[in-house]
Amino acid sequence: MKTTELSQSTLDFLEPTQLPFYQNGSWVNSSSTVEVINPATTQQIATIALATANDINESVDKAAIAFKTWSTESVEYRATCLRKLANLITRDAQILAELECIDVGKPISAALGFDVPFAADCFTYFADVAQEYQYVSDNNLTTTDSHVVKIPYGVGGFVFPWNFPLTLCAWGIAPALAAGNTVVVKPASETPLSTLFLAKLCQEAGFPAGVVNVLPGTGDEAGEALISNTNIKLMSFTGSTAVGRHVGEVCGRNLVPAKLELGGKGAAIICSDSDVDLAVEGLCGAVTLNAGQVCCTASRWYIHEDIYDQFVEKAIATFNATKVHNGANPDAEMGPICTEKQLNRVLHCIDDAQKQGATILCGGNRLTEGDYKNGYFIEPTLLGGSDDNQWAQEEIFGPVAFLLKFNDEDEVIDRANKNNYGLANSIWTKDSDKAIKLAHKLVGGNTWINAHNVFEYGLNYGACNQSGCGGGVNSVATFEGYLRHQSIASIR
Repeated sequence: MKTTELSQSTLDFLEPTQLPFYQNGSWVNSSSTVEVINPATTQQIATIALATANDINESVDKAAIAFKTWSTESVEYRATCLRKLANLITRDAQILAELECIDVGKPISAALGFDVPFAADCFTYFADVAQEYQYVSDNNLTTTDSHVVKIPYGVGGFVFPWNFPLTLCAWGIAPALAAGNTVVVKPASETPLSTLFLAKLCQEAGFPAGVVNVLPGTGDEAGEALISNTNIKLMSFTGSTAVGRHVGEVCGRNLVPAKLELGGKGAAIICSDSDVDLAVEGLCGAVTLNAGQVCCTASRWYIHEDIYDQFVEKAIATFNATKVHNGANPDAEMGPICTEKQLNRVLHCIDDAQKQGATILCGGNRLTEGDYKNGYFIEPTLLGGSDDNQWAQEEIFGPVAFLLKFNDEDEVIDRANKNNYGLANSIWTKDSDKAIKLAHKLVGGNTWINAHNVFEYGLNYGACNQSGCGGGVNSVATFEGYLRHQSIASIR
């Protein structure tokens, strides 16, 4: 298998015997470590320092001290730091893409095409938002001479998952920092490399000590310490719904606002008048993106019975032609599953779906021969069956779509809305008026038309139901979520 060699700069970053974590402007080693594994080869990439509960608590204390200065700096100063960071991300795009590849498994081309530039744009966007925002507003009331001032909360705690470590970190900390908060970040211990490199760039960009802290650690110790710390003033968690419930419960007891971005089981409704080729291309691409490890992906496909056979034939051909390779292969369109644990879960879900009556239309197998033998590779998979199958309703988090027939558009909306999640759906039709009408009826934070996985800064990306709460990302509303409102009033 042809692969792209890692750049010398990437190798230099990985060279230390132990990759330290970043705390209060310093790089800190630990007696507790974990090996980071390349999912395409199962070879060890690096050994990273794991933060303890004490490390987390100390970082929160240091971030609280740093907040006193960072929050009083001018907006222009904070925006300058964010723009410097964006420029450094762009400068080191190849390094970050290579780290995402060997850590998460995604193709380097995919990381260069989306993850890295979108992360850089995030810091630039919120730098602009911060400078344009009105932090004081007059109430124009009769009895009082009053106004409202928007003020940063303080220390924000952030826990991110392993599937999009760089992008999700940018989505979370960019608006928080721009608003004047300081941050303590716990990336997933499975995929911490790009986030640690981002910390290195924060240091180079001139963020003062304590403003940004990045400490990989286990969920049981470091994660629990962060969400339980009563000195954090707001919490942001991205991950599974099950863990999100626990985070919400802990933060609720401490009366700490919690922003929860959780799982999904997106519905795609493909109408009889859709552009079948466009829908097949878009939905197959959505499911193979990041090997299906995307919470907002379309994993329930409701296909009108008049075009079902045609659609399935084309989708099978597209999945069978997908180039599954090590992400360092320039030809790769889909890489491996990120971890062995997740691979086993995906295979279990496929097997269990069959036991409940589903039919495998294509794929379904782990790839184990030749270049695949040491990695966590799986075939893109299509399942066919009924709504009452557990895996037509629950998140699998792999390159698997569940196909379902429908013949009535009002009825299929009801079927789609019975799902407990509420993240992202899509409508596929050539009739724009019908698309809008159906989109308004679907329950979810996002509904896309004739496309899936649509992101743009300024376009809010949020959730409802079991997919999360506390606001979305990527918009001015996100920025506002990191500011508290304080009324100032005197009697006229």
